[in-house]
Amino acid sequence: MSGNPTQQIVNKAWSFAHVLRDDGLSYMAYTEQITFLLFLKMAHEQSQPPYNRPALVEAELDWASLLARDGEELETHYRHILNTLANRTGMIGEVFKRARPEIQNPATLKKLIVDLIEPVEWMAMQADVKGDIYEGLLSKSATESSKGAGQYFTPRELIRAIVDVMQPHHSDRVCDPACGTGGFLLSAYQYVTDKHSAEMDSDEKKRLSRDFAHGSELVPATARLAIMNLYLHGIAADPCPIASGADSLAKHPGERYDLVLTNPPFGKKSSISIVGEDGDLEKEETAYERQDFWTTTKNKQLNFVQHVRTLLNDRGRCAIVVPDNVLFEGGAGETIRRNLLRQFDVHTLLRLPTGIFYAQGVKANVLFFDAKPGREKPWTDRLWVYDLRTNKHFTLKTNPLKRADLDEFVACYQPGEPYAKREATWSEDNPEGRWRSYDFEEIDRRDKANLDIFWLRDKSLEDSEDLPEPDELAREIADDLQTALEEFAAIASELESK
Repeated sequence: MSGNPTQQIVNKAWSFAHVLRDDGLSYMAYTEQITFLLFLKMAHEQSQPPYNRPALVEAELDWASLLARDGEELETHYRHILNTLANRTGMIGEVFKRARPEIQNPATLKKLIVDLIEPVEWMAMQADVKGDIYEGLLSKSATESSKGAGQYFTPRELIRAIVDVMQPHHSDRVCDPACGTGGFLLSAYQYVTDKHSAEMDSDEKKRLSRDFAHGSELVPATARLAIMNLYLHGIAADPCPIASGADSLAKHPGERYDLVLTNPPFGKKSSISIVGEDGDLEKEETAYERQDFWTTTKNKQLNFVQHVRTLLNDRGRCAIVVPDNVLFEGGAGETIRRNLLRQFDVHTLLRLPTGIFYAQGVKANVLFFDAKPGREKPWTDRLWVYDLRTNKHFTLKTNPLKRADLDEFVACYQPGEPYAKREATWSEDNPEGRWRSYDFEEIDRRDKANLDIFWLRDKSLEDSEDLPEPDELAREIADDLQTALEEFAAIASELESK
């Protein structure tokens, strides 16, 4: 095999995925099975020299007990391990919650154990190396199946840029209330270790590992991926950093945080969601009634905006990915925007290009705002907008978003500097500038306090030579149609419920 050792292991792991795909196993399910086996192998390694730590898993359920079995006995024992560990507490219980033995062929299971997991000394690897292997596996799973890990997978290049401008510190407590596979929490942790590890003492490093990252994820299968992702990158397993299976919108967690970084699930209609005994989502058509919300709405994204602002402490900062409808929708949307603009400093909006998310048909933005103490005068003085959408064309495979595509935004943001120092790139002399600002009075006068702001000329409307490639254009049209269908479906469902 060619490439670096990390990529070699990812490629080897993925070669097994294609074999299991032929047996009817989805990419997401395969990644889950890797998670179970990898955890058991690492738990075993920790109990051996030179680590000699107390065994996390007893001998009759450990890695060696799998290696000692073959055939139907192996398949039966594997099922027994998953069922038993699913009832444990702490991180083990979270990793194995509602675990299912999806690999039906004992020979394939044995090959996965002996050929893929066993030969590698996982604990001997640096945390970032084994973490990169797992992250690579998650990335491939997302790429191959948008209905698997993809729907929970925010482009890592976007996450890196958001974290770069937010500049988390080792003293911060960071929260993602819809953490998916843990991308935001992991990137924030890596940023701190890269920038501040040299200045941290042993107590600060221990705190970083144990009390820096906090997340919630409704779907247990996705939560286990997040837990393993963080664990492999060096974040402590106990206390478990991720709470799974609970709807984070249902109530306030009782804690507040310095940073909230999140990309909540797409989709407008909201209801109380419960994970059933079989691990599937069940929904009760009841809107959220919370005293700490400004208004009651069934719009999931608007509810997440209300929720994340309640998670911030008195100096907290937030970056949240939101679809376009959050910026312009009337009724509850206008109420929430006007309250947010007055009670928080809503200082930056990044308009994202299409074609960068695994979930198709998404037109999204990143909204940045800071918590402030109460006062009569609105806290938002000036909203800075960066347009990375107009005349930009990206696709997941042929032209994916790169971190360099966000360099100008990061430079314009001027991380760590007062917002008053920012300078626009747009002017009457430079009408193609992508960075400009609007003061509070301008925004307050806009119909419904509409934040869906754009000013650049769409060149594709003026010159056929600037049209995207046919396949990109077809994808954009399909995305728009899919979005429209989802809107109609939501309206139809609403009418039926009435």
